Amino acid sequence: MMIPSCWHSGASALNILSKFKLIFWDFDGVIKESVDIKSQAYQQLFQHFGTEFTKRVLEHHETYGGVSRFTKIPLYLKWAGVEPSANIVNEYCERFSSIVTGAVIGAPYVPGVFDYIRARYRDQHFVLLTATPKEEIDYILASLDLLHFFREVYGAPICKGDIIESVMKKHNLRPDCVLMVGDSETDFRAAESNAIAFLLRRTPINVGLQSYYTGPTFDDLRYE
Repeated sequence: MMIPSCWHSGASALNILSKFKLIFWDFDGVIKESVDIKSQAYQQLFQHFGTEFTKRVLEHHETYGGVSRFTKIPLYLKWAGVEPSANIVNEYCERFSSIVTGAVIGAPYVPGVFDYIRARYRDQHFVLLTATPKEEIDYILASLDLLHFFREVYGAPICKGDIIESVMKKHNLRPDCVLMVGDSETDFRAAESNAIAFLLRRTPINVGLQSYYTGPTFDDLRYE
């Protein structure tokens, strides 16, 4: 992974963000305080399989926060002994979407992030890269009047690492010009696989990642 010189100067997250030509932004937990909403949705979906099963689902979901529901839901159904046919998976995904969409729209912004994006979107190339399905994230962004802040938007089904590689090639960008802002190990590994810098937004859910990640982090951009 590229380690820009600004990493070593005690620079704030705001200063680090300003150094990059292109920034990939995750959404849940980075732009919106919506990580817990997804956890609650999984709990609601699978609670009829019992408390211990739901606990296992939540532990997996929170460990792999950047992985799409299209991967998680079939896996959880298999754990429950349910054959994940296309119809059943679609039913669960639709229920999941109906639970989370309105709640995500109504969730508060991560402090300071919206202000930064609004102030800098004309000067920097912002790309939204999320495990939320493309149609759903487009609806959420349109409802929040955020679409125009991002020059490109990518949602599930995707591999975040592949999208980063593709976008960098499309714009002929060196790794040291690109940053990923995320809150999950999936985000971190996607950045690492493309040798680009990573900025971690700390949350109560990613304490495991915080225990070994040594790069720059932030809680609240207002105070950076």
